[in-house]
Amino acid sequence: MKKYEPNVIRNVGIFSHGGEGKTSIVEAMLFLAGENNRIGRVDDGTSLMDYEPEEVERKITISSSLACFEWNKHKFNLLDTPGDDNFIADAKLCMKVVDAAIIVVSAVAGVKVQTEKVWGYANEFGIPVCIFINKMDRERADFEATVDDIKKNFTDKTILPIHLPIGKEENFKGVVDLLSMKAFVYKDDLSGDYDVMEIPKELLDTANAYREKVVEIAVEMDDEVMERYLNGEEIKEEEIELCLKKGIWEKKIVPILCGSAAKNMGIQPLLEAIIKHYPPPTFKKEIEAMDIKTGETKTIEIGPDKPFSAYVFKTITDPFAGKLTLFRVYSGEIHPDMTVLNATKDQKERIGQIFYLVGKKQKPAGLATFGDIAVLAKLKDVGTGDTLCDEKFPVKYKPVELPTPLISFSLQPKAKGDEDKLNSSLARLMEEDLTIKYKRDEQTKEFILSGMGQIHIEVLVEKLKRKFGVDVELKEPKVPYKETIKGTAKVQGKYKRQSGGRGQYGDTWLELSPLPRGAGFEFVDKIVGGVIPKQYIPAVEKGIVEAMEQGILAGFPVTDIKVTLYDGSYHEVDSSEMAFKIAASMGFKKGLEQSNPTLLEPIMKIEVIVPDENMGDVMGDLNSRRGKIMGVEAKGNYQVVKAVVPMAEILKYAPDLRSMTGGRGTFTVEFSHYEEVPAHIAAKIIEAAKKEKEQEK
Repeated sequence: MKKYEPNVIRNVGIFSHGGEGKTSIVEAMLFLAGENNRIGRVDDGTSLMDYEPEEVERKITISSSLACFEWNKHKFNLLDTPGDDNFIADAKLCMKVVDAAIIVVSAVAGVKVQTEKVWGYANEFGIPVCIFINKMDRERADFEATVDDIKKNFTDKTILPIHLPIGKEENFKGVVDLLSMKAFVYKDDLSGDYDVMEIPKELLDTANAYREKVVEIAVEMDDEVMERYLNGEEIKEEEIELCLKKGIWEKKIVPILCGSAAKNMGIQPLLEAIIKHYPPPTFKKEIEAMDIKTGETKTIEIGPDKPFSAYVFKTITDPFAGKLTLFRVYSGEIHPDMTVLNATKDQKERIGQIFYLVGKKQKPAGLATFGDIAVLAKLKDVGTGDTLCDEKFPVKYKPVELPTPLISFSLQPKAKGDEDKLNSSLARLMEEDLTIKYKRDEQTKEFILSGMGQIHIEVLVEKLKRKFGVDVELKEPKVPYKETIKGTAKVQGKYKRQSGGRGQYGDTWLELSPLPRGAGFEFVDKIVGGVIPKQYIPAVEKGIVEAMEQGILAGFPVTDIKVTLYDGSYHEVDSSEMAFKIAASMGFKKGLEQSNPTLLEPIMKIEVIVPDENMGDVMGDLNSRRGKIMGVEAKGNYQVVKAVVPMAEILKYAPDLRSMTGGRGTFTVEFSHYEEVPAHIAAKIIEAAKKEKEQEK
């Protein structure tokens, strides 16, 4: 098995908005590299990379996949990532482990929402970027308009075309390389073969103008070369390429290439550009890590001669193949039969077989060296975001901050007895996808599944059925309302029963009064003179606590209430803990009726990040949802709107915000506090709760 030197490895991710042709580009690359004897197609389900049934059915990438292949004596580890906003978090995890990002933009549609998002991820992780304008063969494809759109949207770096298209729309047949000033004219047979020719006369003036711009920008990266250029000296092609490479590595220049994945045109020059202009793993000499003991961030040296360490960026679970762990080696190397430390969980793991992936196809690797990306099978407790390392040199890499779930549904297993199976199956899926959250709501007794959007949740439900045989129904989750009181009351709760032999007797006098929001429950014992013996006092409190589980308005739990036990009586023979428990429960319910009961609803704290032009619409919408705007602050070209909104009003906020902002708005939400429900809304909630109880009967 071949050992790859770090300088011939290229770790590349391919990113874009959904539907721009990322997977088709990768499929063309795999065909050219000899990994497939034909070009896989997403539309007809023959793609090597989109192999999950949910991906084949929807014709979109749902989960990132790895393609390891050789091209021109270099090893590519190419990560094909999702572009749909339901699954975009997977792209962010991949961005952490790559050394270069290909961002794909359609020649027809230009820059879209998720393109902006992945550009932000590349900036966050400091990754050099290459832009590939795809679909040059499509109707209405416009290279210059697309370049202008890219420049307008991404002003923080120098956008530099180094390719020009030859022909347009259905007559697209190749590219002009502005570095070699040659034309690559393709055969129209999907082979990817092309002839190197002189630039067509009709394109020569345009090519010269673009070439001049390439030279001007490239020489700015080197003072000595720039001085010679300004003095009128001829700058060699190799020098221009070195200057361009320096600008790319320093994240100052973003070159633009173009082509058509569907026609297999422009793909080899893209591969060659990655080899020639983008960094191998050796360009990183150090990396941020966390101190195992203190948790503080520190910088550590990395390299082939350092002790082994690796970051796990993806987990794939399969009921039949077991668990696959995808990782990048940041220092040293890893072999089968090694014992390594999972520094995140402080557990040791024995290493088994190491292999590479092309989609789901496994290829034995033997070992993985510094800078490589590879896969391990059947590790016990290793999950996404974990760090594997040498036991003697423990180190922990920072996990990726992922977006919080935006939408929740209640899950109802269709088959009786499937609850335990549901829990274990979702735990497996949560190893794969860190953006899933799952819990049981103790108040509503519902299983709540939260994700990034409706499609995300639907895909999870499909996987539950296909992979684990658990069929579930999705419902809107119930809002966990509560009940409280606004007034005070003094009531007697008396329980007396005589049925031959020993009877039951408990007599309590209770005072109910409201507490501040969030205070919960307070029980005060003010019994003096032994009118109720001490051994019965806990039973009184227990009776009240149990009665609080169901209020009198709509059966919701009671909260924020103080109950004082101040008088009562007992019977030497007939009194018991049970009698006092029942008496207290009766008194409490009577007291609720007399102390102005009311409904409370959960209020959520929400932060909405929206483009400037959408701020008015979003604030108006939040106000219409009974929200209160707490503040607005600027963040670049975006505004952060902070508000508090009732939970009931934002259960389906994610699709509404997407619609209002064209997909550009994002939000985070967390519980804040409980507030009284307005009377007209409370009446509807109480009526609905009564109907539900009648239906249950």
